[in-house]
Amino acid sequence: MKYFLIKYNFTTGSEEEWQREIARFVAAVDNAPALKGKISYRSAKHRGGNDYYHLASAADEQAVKALEERDFFSRFKEQTKVASGGGVEVLPLEIIAETRYRA
Repeated sequence: MKYFLIKYNFTTGSEEEWQREIARFVAAVDNAPALKGKISYRSAKHRGGNDYYHLASAADEQAVKALEERDFFSRFKEQTKVASGGGVEVLPLEIIAETRYRA
């Protein structure tokens, strides 16, 4: 599995509209047959703040490539840059230890 943490501070636009855009992106990932069962994507916001965190996991490098080839991914990536004022950080993660239960 490949894991990525995307983090940024929301600076531009309507926060409500941005959250709807995130939901549309997640729905597009869920509805793409080539990605079914291969990509997991979660978005969270710091309660009371403007910091956003997206946790993505991919079954393998081919799943990452399949996601990156989708038009909706390119659009969302650009929209994230705009929403953050260009301050997006993408961190590849290594899992050191985890519980058996995964929500």
